[in-house]
Amino acid sequence: MSDISKKYVKALVSLVSVDELSEIASSIKETVPAFKDEKLKMILFSNDITSEKKVEFLSSLLTKSDEKVINLFKLLAKNGRLELIPTISSELEYEVSKLTNTHRGVVLSDKELSNEKIADIAKNLSSKFDTNIELESVKSDYNGIKVEVDTLGVEVAFSANRLKEQLKNHILKSI
Repeated sequence: MSDISKKYVKALVSLVSVDELSEIASSIKETVPAFKDEKLKMILFSNDITSEKKVEFLSSLLTKSDEKVINLFKLLAKNGRLELIPTISSELEYEVSKLTNTHRGVVLSDKELSNEKIADIAKNLSSKFDTNIELESVKSDYNGIKVEVDTLGVEVAFSANRLKEQLKNHILKSI
């Protein structure tokens, strides 16, 4: 399925400017939660509902009506490929990241991190990868700090448990 999604994304990239692509990506991303709800998925994949009604439903999820997005929905509905929308959204986000050299990621931690610390981590990663990285803090049950930037394929983790284990092993080896 991903190869088919890439073809749609490639066509969009060749047709619009980077700014338009960014707007299209954010519009399509608004519809992705509908594909996680089982009742909504039943509506989108029902044979009893016409393609026009499905497109109308997806269009109603958009905060700003965009002709190109609606035309994409019509094309996907016509070809029976509405299930590709979440994948297309991810692919578009990746393409926009590549074209703008800006990547978004998350910092997972069991403690609340200050904005200064997050900005410092983003700055250090940005200089390391020669790109602009924007990070968002997400509180989780991870014992330590984990930074994930999916569009770059980067995951950096510092685990408190792992550090304790390494210290124990080092002490035991030195005895």
